[in-house]
Amino acid sequence: MKEFELDKIVNICKQSGFIFPGSELYGGLANTWDYGPLGIELKNNLKRLWWKTFVQERINSYGVDAAILMNPKVWEASGHVSSFEDPLMDCKKCKMRYRADNLINEITKGAVNADQMTEAEMEQYIKENNVKCPNCQSSDFTNIRQFNLMFKTNRGVTEDKSNTIYLRPETAQGEYVNFLNIQRTMRAKIPFGIGQIGKVFRNEVTPGNFIFRTIEFEQMEYQFFCKKGTDENYYEEFKKIGLEFIKSLGVEATKLRFKDHDKLAHYAKAAVDIEYLFPFGWGEINGTHNRTDFDLNNHANYSKKNQEYLDPETNEKYIPYVIESTYGVDRIILCLLCDSYYEEQLENGEIREVMKFHPAIAPYKVAILPLIKKVHSEKALEIYQSLSKTFSVIYDEAGSIGKRYRRNDAIGTPYAITIDDETIKDGLITVRNRDTMLQEKINLQDLESYLSNKIIR
Repeated sequence: MKEFELDKIVNICKQSGFIFPGSELYGGLANTWDYGPLGIELKNNLKRLWWKTFVQERINSYGVDAAILMNPKVWEASGHVSSFEDPLMDCKKCKMRYRADNLINEITKGAVNADQMTEAEMEQYIKENNVKCPNCQSSDFTNIRQFNLMFKTNRGVTEDKSNTIYLRPETAQGEYVNFLNIQRTMRAKIPFGIGQIGKVFRNEVTPGNFIFRTIEFEQMEYQFFCKKGTDENYYEEFKKIGLEFIKSLGVEATKLRFKDHDKLAHYAKAAVDIEYLFPFGWGEINGTHNRTDFDLNNHANYSKKNQEYLDPETNEKYIPYVIESTYGVDRIILCLLCDSYYEEQLENGEIREVMKFHPAIAPYKVAILPLIKKVHSEKALEIYQSLSKTFSVIYDEAGSIGKRYRRNDAIGTPYAITIDDETIKDGLITVRNRDTMLQEKINLQDLESYLSNKIIR
């Protein structure tokens, strides 16, 4: 049984230790979430695989960890100060605030593309079609107003415009402002790439689809610098790379699709999303953008620092084009949770809940289970200590062996190792596969290499 509502995943995450509501002790804070013991392992595994794929394994690729707080001129150069806005309107009756385009998209289930509408057209559509407030069912909204999405704060002890700084709304600008530094220190030749993983913040109205859209989230972004004329080929290449990376995480290919942008951002020559079919519909989890030379040109103009690249072979000078491949960490986590969750009816009529994570992504790779606590726990702990140097391992000695298998199926642990009398006497252990539930005996001395072949990607 695969069909389920998103609430199912939300409840599983809270009960199992993947994700908790933010500040729950004090009644919460809307659209904030805390990653629990299982969630942080899942998230870190995803980030490690992305870094390995885009930085470690790609020649001429370099990492950076830029500051969250940047000189405010960065955001003037990028266009965020003047144009990073949402079309918002308020319900006059209950005072709830909504994005006009989201209201239209939700009421029409995507049949009407509000992204292509002007403000006047959106207002007219909402009035003519009697679109109702999702909270109070009233149909009385204010006119659309544009709200900047950046969080502002102040640097220093006084609050005035001269001290205003912003929490970054994207990580990409940290890569652009370090283009010259990385090119110089790494002696990097075009084409080359810069990767970064980091937190970003957007003061936007969110539709409430769990961690799909939040005010604080993480991005994994890769900026590829290339020469004009080669950009279109690299754009197509990174489209394919993005899809293959998502599929390599074990995501079902039939639930993925490309969707070209109907309306391009001010910096883009071309843009496409990879979308996943969530329980609430299709949603973006990756974007590939041809940003042309917009960013480096604007930073050159605002900073008065030359951003040209000097080709050492031809002595030609030019501003590189940028192909961006960006991934929402939290959205991919939600994709993995939804895609991996199954309910299976066993021969005895029992329903087995299982998270079929790819072994490389699973929070815990191995469960160590002593068959009888008083007899086998000492040997089990010894094996735990040995394996935990290489793998993330969970130790469980409470309840029957069957219940422990089920608990680990439900959190996605791909392999369970049972320690029994044979282990102590002959060095044989029982390894159970999460997906097939089949068991096999192997020698303890072969365990680490056996697991490495199954897990490490």
